[in-house]
Amino acid sequence: MTSNKVLLSGSISLVGGLGVWALVDPAGANDVAQAVVASAFEGRGWFIMLTVTSLLLFCVWIAMSRFGQVRLGADDEEPEFSTLSWLAMLFSAGMGVGLLFWAAAEPLTHFSFGKDLMPLPLAANAAMVTTLFHWGLHAWAIYAAIALVIAYFAFRRGTPMLVSAPLTSLFPTERWARLVGWFADLFAIAAIAIGVGGSIAMGVFQVADGVDVLLPGQSAGNLLIVLVFTAIFLCYMPPLFVDLGDGMSRLSNAAMLLAGLLLIFTILFGPTEFLMNAILNSFGGYLVEVVPRGFQTFTFFGDELSKWFADWTLTYMVWWIAWGPFVGVFIARISRGRTIREFMLGVLVVPSVFSLIWFGAFGGIGIFDVLRNDGTLLTVTDNDVERVTFELLARLPLPYLTTAITVAAAFLFIVTSVVSAAFVLGTFSSGGDPDPPVRIRVIWGVVLGVFGASMVAAGSIEAVRGFIALGALPFVFITGLIVVCFLRALKEEPHADG
Repeated sequence: MTSNKVLLSGSISLVGGLGVWALVDPAGANDVAQAVVASAFEGRGWFIMLTVTSLLLFCVWIAMSRFGQVRLGADDEEPEFSTLSWLAMLFSAGMGVGLLFWAAAEPLTHFSFGKDLMPLPLAANAAMVTTLFHWGLHAWAIYAAIALVIAYFAFRRGTPMLVSAPLTSLFPTERWARLVGWFADLFAIAAIAIGVGGSIAMGVFQVADGVDVLLPGQSAGNLLIVLVFTAIFLCYMPPLFVDLGDGMSRLSNAAMLLAGLLLIFTILFGPTEFLMNAILNSFGGYLVEVVPRGFQTFTFFGDELSKWFADWTLTYMVWWIAWGPFVGVFIARISRGRTIREFMLGVLVVPSVFSLIWFGAFGGIGIFDVLRNDGTLLTVTDNDVERVTFELLARLPLPYLTTAITVAAAFLFIVTSVVSAAFVLGTFSSGGDPDPPVRIRVIWGVVLGVFGASMVAAGSIEAVRGFIALGALPFVFITGLIVVCFLRALKEEPHADG
């Protein structure tokens, strides 16, 4: 059996086994996942925060250093895509069902927690800044660092687009490097599969609730959830039998366009003056706190705040790490010919600014409802978090249309994400083949479906978040390792001194 076959069978067995376990015994699997994650967060929370903040500082440093002029490809190679097209695709990578799901729900959840600890205006400001911290520069620094390493070794040194490539490229004759690299690819596959499976479940919950609102109904029942999951599965499986071409890109861009229209509509037809002030105020607060917050572990604030920190900030950081290999490969593929400085400015700044505006708008409406209206959205957040976005849209003109658009965007994001993930998993498990065999792609499509079904069976967003964190924990260490390999490789760059 070759190494690639062992990796393929091992990764499918690992991920598929976890998925079947969670499907057969969701309560037991959830309890184990929560216990392992809680133990890791308690003992290694400081390391997670140190790692992700170091990645952000690394990204800023590498962009400003003399290495910023190094090109991801040959020295005279031009970018494959125009700057506008490249930035549009970065938006596509950054947009997903998570932004639709948590648009207003997350700021309101943080506000609900903080309103008993501080005055309401301070609780509102803290809720917005915290949400931006979770979705801003730290998240994109994780993606950017992983993508940069993969792109550099693939386009500069001609390696396969694998997480193990830095190790096997720098230490080609060392047995330990091959062994560690093999496990790095295995854990990358597990992180991607579990992360995407969690996003499937989150999307199923939101689409089902959206369909229920359109019907209309009071809450999405099990039958509707099963029907939505089946529809998603039937829509993402056929593309796995053909080449990954422009079709998926168009679908992803269509979903991004729908989300962009929702954002503009919300700002224009919501309390515009309040929202613009909220966006600017939150942006300023975020810039002041972004680096200090990256070193904050809430050690001295008691058990309640420590638990909140673990349930939200630590979970988000490892969530982005779980998606890192997947999004990293996508960003690397579209960035050939860019300099490191161009790459970092584009990947860090543009999607982060979009996230800041997005949560400033939708979260701003949630805070407006609490401070200026009856606060009904806060009650919905506490009781039915999946429905918050639709309840928000119901307060604006044309609620039926905007709800339908949200459902369509969420559906498209899920389908395109799963198809892309199946291709990336096929690439990782076939030795870096950019066009993995149909059989392998289909197998991964089924495995992702099983894992998504198990996440749905778990029945709660908290369980989904716990599973994602469990899958990402080993990759926290691998991310730091491959960045160190990248820094070592830069020392051999002949054009880094000019």
